[in-house]
Amino acid sequence: MQYGPDPNAIHPNPNIPSVCYIKNVITRPTIEVGAYTYYDDPEDSEGFEKHVTHHYEFNGDRLIIGKFCAIGKGVEFIMNGANHRMCSVTTYPFNIFACGWEKCTPTMDELPLKGDTVVGNDVWFGQNVTVLPGVHIGDGAIIAANSVVSSDVPPYCIAGGNPCRVIRPRFNEELTACLLELKWWDWPAEKIFRNLETLCSGDLGKIREIQE
Repeated sequence: MQYGPDPNAIHPNPNIPSVCYIKNVITRPTIEVGAYTYYDDPEDSEGFEKHVTHHYEFNGDRLIIGKFCAIGKGVEFIMNGANHRMCSVTTYPFNIFACGWEKCTPTMDELPLKGDTVVGNDVWFGQNVTVLPGVHIGDGAIIAANSVVSSDVPPYCIAGGNPCRVIRPRFNEELTACLLELKWWDWPAEKIFRNLETLCSGDLGKIREIQE
């Protein structure tokens, strides 16, 4: 018996060709995406990598996205390669134009590198969100459309705006703690299938039952 869509399919539902499971189309070793995470774009559903910009191997930064995330059209992940030297009089990147200007190429320690960008599991991004370098977004977070995420977002919070700020928690502290302990996204497909009704509710009692 099949317990849900094939996680190794590019388009898990042939009737919705705009939806693509990202992990099955990425080519960069510096991008890691978990199973069932999808990008939804009717114009270029397999073009997620185009939206991970300024991502250069020599910087060593990675984009890490967990399982079961929903990523809307136009979401952009700006990586550390977009950063310019700020400790000098000018921020202009003379070195990239060569012709002798490369003599002023900055060293790595002169660039404001902010590390990996990390997205947890079961995160929902509205359309046209921009995520800046080094941001960490917790499990279960919701990022409102058109937001600019410049700082970390805690788990199970709704956040939005420019700059993005926490609007409110999704659940009370008890249910949030329970869900972070549950880590349902790591379950086998059969167990997820068997508990879909509970996962699609906000009932703490039912969640407690499947923890036992």
